[in-house]
Amino acid sequence: MGHQLAAAFLAQSRQIAGAVSRSVKLQEALGWIGIENGKSFNHEIEDIPVEATVVVYFGDEPDKLYQLVQWLPVLEKLHLRHRVVLLFRKVESFRQIRKHTSLPRIFVRRFSSLMDLYEDNQYQLVIYVNNSRTNFQSLEHPRPVHVHVNHGESDKLSMVSNKAKAYDRVFVAGPAAIDRHKARLIDFNIEKLVITGRPQLDVQFEAELEPSNLRTIMYAPTWEGENDDNNYTSVDLYGLEIVSALVADASNRVIYKPHPRVTNSRDVDVRKAHEDICKLIGERKARGQVHEYVPVGNILSMFDHVDALITDVSSVGLDYLYLCPEKPMVLTDRRQNEQQLRLDAPISQACPIVNIRTRASLGSLLNEWIRNDEMSKERLEAREFYFGGLQRGESTEQFFDEISNLMTERTSKLHLYRAWHPTNESS
Repeated sequence: MGHQLAAAFLAQSRQIAGAVSRSVKLQEALGWIGIENGKSFNHEIEDIPVEATVVVYFGDEPDKLYQLVQWLPVLEKLHLRHRVVLLFRKVESFRQIRKHTSLPRIFVRRFSSLMDLYEDNQYQLVIYVNNSRTNFQSLEHPRPVHVHVNHGESDKLSMVSNKAKAYDRVFVAGPAAIDRHKARLIDFNIEKLVITGRPQLDVQFEAELEPSNLRTIMYAPTWEGENDDNNYTSVDLYGLEIVSALVADASNRVIYKPHPRVTNSRDVDVRKAHEDICKLIGERKARGQVHEYVPVGNILSMFDHVDALITDVSSVGLDYLYLCPEKPMVLTDRRQNEQQLRLDAPISQACPIVNIRTRASLGSLLNEWIRNDEMSKERLEAREFYFGGLQRGESTEQFFDEISNLMTERTSKLHLYRAWHPTNESS
């Protein structure tokens, strides 16, 4: 009797295990096309239709997802015109993006699967928001138009890469970006550059900062970059002095909003200065003042309630210039070379500069610069230079039009294309 019960139990267990196994396999398959319950991602892609016209490619880990997230509102609008699918090469990024968008998404591990996916679905255009090394695997497929859009507009050295030569088109904000590419690239076809302004800034954001009767001044420094040439942060050199000078004036409300990578910086001096700034703000708040350290949140949604900005050479200052050209801005320079700064970052000609020369007088200078605001005319001229005269709302339409035009142009050339797989298209 005991043997019979044991045998029955074993048979039932096998049935349950089989059912679970089939369920897991189904979940794995669903995972390829972005269904929430997908668990495993080790399958080849073959003959799985993933309907879309535009692919948005992202090959990096989740710590760089912010580069894609800022594009999502624009991509969601584009999805209404041309079906979009987000394509990931890291499963952790694939999973985390669910918190930010309902756009269709897919994870592709193997290069061969990526090529099959592109070929079988005949996608028309691929968008790249950064310079991930894996972009070059995607670029291997010749059928779609490959468009680099980057994730911001900045005068940082990293904004121009020799990798730009690999893409069919590179979307840039305006004339300043064209000059930047001319100055930093050799044997580059400048006709690849297409001006589309800053579509990410056309979105009407829900305010993340409470209004105040005090003058609200934001200090928004960047991080130290991957190397010294790309280090533009002011945190370690001037950060504490800037914040100290601002909180000393009772008519100011100070908002400290550093780049996300400042908070866990690998640079000991940057990390120590950041901690000292947070400590100072905490002490002032304990006295009843209303200064804030804002570690997370969309900085673009805070600008409406900011009266003046102090920032480094980065996309933050240019975003502020696009959205709030009527408001004063102060720029920092860690290299102590004003002539070179004017060449590398033309916005510096429209802003007072915090550097080693002005550092000793920040207590009076910062508040004086912001109150008097003697460079409003120069800021308007700078905005024209950086964004080509496009106003808020116009960049998005320009972006959509260029996407549509490129796909139409590519379609007209496909009769010359020899497809990788034997299809009617190549016969």
